[in-house]
Amino acid sequence: MKNLTFLKIIFVLVFVGWIMVWILLPTKVYKNTWNPKLENKLNSTYFREQGTNLLLFTFPVVFMGALGCVYLHLRLQKPENLSSKSGGTANRRLSFLRRPFVVMSPIGILTSMELVFALMFAALLIWSLSNYLHISFGHLHMHMEGEKVWQAKLRSVSLRAGYIGNICWAFLFFPVTRASSILPLFGLTSESSIKYHIWLGHVSMVLFAVHTIGFFMYWGITDQMKEALEWSKTYVSNVAGIIASVIALAMWVPSFPKFRRKMFEVFFYSHHLYTLYILFYGIHVGVEYMCMIAPGIFLFLVDRHLRFLQSRQNAPLLSARILPCAALELNFAKTPSLYYNPTSIVYINVPKISKLQWHPFTVISSCNMEKDILSVAIKTEGSWTNKLYQQLSSSALDHLNVSVEGPYGPSTSHFLRHDELVLVSGGSGITPFISIIRELIFQNQQESHVPRVLLVCSFKNSVDLTMLDLMLSVSGSKTQISNLQLQIEAYVTREKEEPQDSEKLIQTKWFKPALSDTPISVVLGPNNWLCLASIISSSFLMFLLLLGIITRFYIYPIENNSGEVYHWTFKVLWFLFLLFAVVCICSSAVFLWWKKQNTFESKQVMNVEVPTPTRSPGSWIYGSERELESLPHQSLVQATNVHFGVRPDLKKILFDCKGKDIGVLVCGPRNMRHEVARICSSGLADNLHFESISFAW
Repeated sequence: MKNLTFLKIIFVLVFVGWIMVWILLPTKVYKNTWNPKLENKLNSTYFREQGTNLLLFTFPVVFMGALGCVYLHLRLQKPENLSSKSGGTANRRLSFLRRPFVVMSPIGILTSMELVFALMFAALLIWSLSNYLHISFGHLHMHMEGEKVWQAKLRSVSLRAGYIGNICWAFLFFPVTRASSILPLFGLTSESSIKYHIWLGHVSMVLFAVHTIGFFMYWGITDQMKEALEWSKTYVSNVAGIIASVIALAMWVPSFPKFRRKMFEVFFYSHHLYTLYILFYGIHVGVEYMCMIAPGIFLFLVDRHLRFLQSRQNAPLLSARILPCAALELNFAKTPSLYYNPTSIVYINVPKISKLQWHPFTVISSCNMEKDILSVAIKTEGSWTNKLYQQLSSSALDHLNVSVEGPYGPSTSHFLRHDELVLVSGGSGITPFISIIRELIFQNQQESHVPRVLLVCSFKNSVDLTMLDLMLSVSGSKTQISNLQLQIEAYVTREKEEPQDSEKLIQTKWFKPALSDTPISVVLGPNNWLCLASIISSSFLMFLLLLGIITRFYIYPIENNSGEVYHWTFKVLWFLFLLFAVVCICSSAVFLWWKKQNTFESKQVMNVEVPTPTRSPGSWIYGSERELESLPHQSLVQATNVHFGVRPDLKKILFDCKGKDIGVLVCGPRNMRHEVARICSSGLADNLHFESISFAW
């Protein structure tokens, strides 16, 4: 415990120091005092002009990434006690920071802590811009004879807008690093923080638009439009900046919600232009400014390459349950050592449908209960899922190639420490709660203290009630749900009475995994933080070594002998090439070594034949008097109340909960999430602790 506290203190100090550098960057103190002294000491023949920024901006983040891995590894070694009240007490003390403060569209749900950080970041941008302009306006440089003051100020404002956009880019890649070692230290996952990536993207695009348009106006007013076509050898390349702006626009427009939902594939494919954008953006700003945004890109590249290596393998699909409500449960073989927490997700690729598209789905199995199986729930709602449903429904299909990436999710199960859980879902939003209930079933079997659970679920049609079947795992004989304090209130909103049809069948499809299929296994990151730390640290050290060698023994002699500055573009290309190369080399080496270590375990995982009922337990909703198939189904029946033709009165349900510590989790349509958030933030019930789960970004 002391080691964890010590590491967290170091992390906080380094993080605060890194932020302080950003705060001081636009000031005269940094420009006139700090920077000259640092340049004298750090701008050696090995790193030249990038030495200062490597130390102040790149190193702290890489250090935090490696340190975060060590911290998370040590925390995993400490068994998590779900019945512990110490963690719950600390959580209650800070609960006001996690309470929803702003609930509105299009912003969504903002907690007090998120609002504070958003305001602090906005203050940083305003502070930086005002300082840059104050210094710039005090010492205006006229770039041509006859240039007017207001023209020089226009140029200065346009340039400084680009500086501020660069600050946004320094943070842009952190939220999309799925196996991040930094986000968990702030209690975040990449899924929950994707909105920060969206906000930063929009803000940076507005700033870069001001930067680009401002310069075009300046060039047009001063008759310097030829500058737009300049590709300088010694300074900023304007052509590269314009190309980067065009690429950014092609990525930005499809990212707006209405466009993205209607034409997701256009958004998906256009967003992969980020590689070209980084290239031309780097050529435009140069190596000094690349050092400022490089750490986020570096950690993202490590994560992305590891994801690529994992996704090259096909996962053995053992079986699929096809529910009457057009929902699927896919069951994959996994190695017993693979660990994940409830509400985790995996990304799935089916080459037969699309070789490039990866779609996220909720893991509904418990890694503690189902040691050799990972189960995923899929509701058919789009073209890709409909094609998958048709493929699996085909009677002739006996094998399907599927690649799986992940799982990714929270680093702890903190919400299981509450005295009571209220789970509110709409439609397919019930899937993350299935993983929670399965985990609680396991913990209950271990005679651990588990919270009472109230599940409030809304469905459009009665056939959708068969989604509740997924609470019972494919290994149904091991599922003892009867001892769990579980109450289910199910609402069917579009039907006013019970349907007469009582025959709702589950189709169970069995598949023959290929010999080349590999069970879903431990991937570097959430299941092996120390290996990820070794990749981060070794990659960065190799990068510094190679960069120093190239600069000292190749670039420096050219500049020294010819007396000319080495080509601006080539410096950036060397920087980006080395960054990418060391990540590929170190990540691949550690990944292959780790894969070799796990070969034996993978071979031990046999194809599991899992008995699955052919009749849907959901048939009990029709009130038919028939002998139920098993005790778990009977327990599910007894725990469930079905209401037809009405919507849940969420305010009454939540206010009727009288426990001292109630965790309220909601997953479903935006209106439902917002309604629950407003109730929990109303101040009328201090015992309600809200948490939203949303994958609809």
